[in-house]
Amino acid sequence: MVKEKPSILSDHKEQLTNIRELVLYNDDYNTFEFVIETLIDVCGIEPVQAEQITLIVHYKGKCGIMSGSLEELKPVYNEMINRKLTVSIE
Repeated sequence: MVKEKPSILSDHKEQLTNIRELVLYNDDYNTFEFVIETLIDVCGIEPVQAEQITLIVHYKGKCGIMSGSLEELKPVYNEMINRKLTVSIE
């Protein structure tokens, strides 16, 4: 009888399935400046990238802004919600 070794690939798949994305949605309430400042302050995103994300959200309706585990994204999500931005973890 041959024993099967645990698959590194299956461990990697498990890690990948735990990766989530924080998505920012367009709204009619917040200004471009406020959203850009929030992305810089809360997410640590560079100013030029924050501006690009804001434009994508404005024209396409949403944009993924961060990826990570639920535990990593939850504090950022909570702060974005506290600042009245529309976000979800998908």
